[in-house]
Amino acid sequence: MVALHRSDMIQATCRQCKVSVEMPVNRQDVTDWRGGKYIQHAMPYLSADQREILVSGICGDCFDKMFGGGE
Repeated sequence: MVALHRSDMIQATCRQCKVSVEMPVNRQDVTDWRGGKYIQHAMPYLSADQREILVSGICGDCFDKMFGGGE
């Protein structure tokens, strides 16, 4: 689940382990992403793990466990 709380924070919860992550974002960047812009272009300042939990709902640790981790 992804929720935009304040104008500068977004929260996402991992569907697997239920860990919740809060990240600073620009509201317009979130709007651009939800409007179809690739997340890596809309929010390049977020880490790959942060972007993954927003896109798939899976945190980096769970993703690594599922797919054999490491970049």
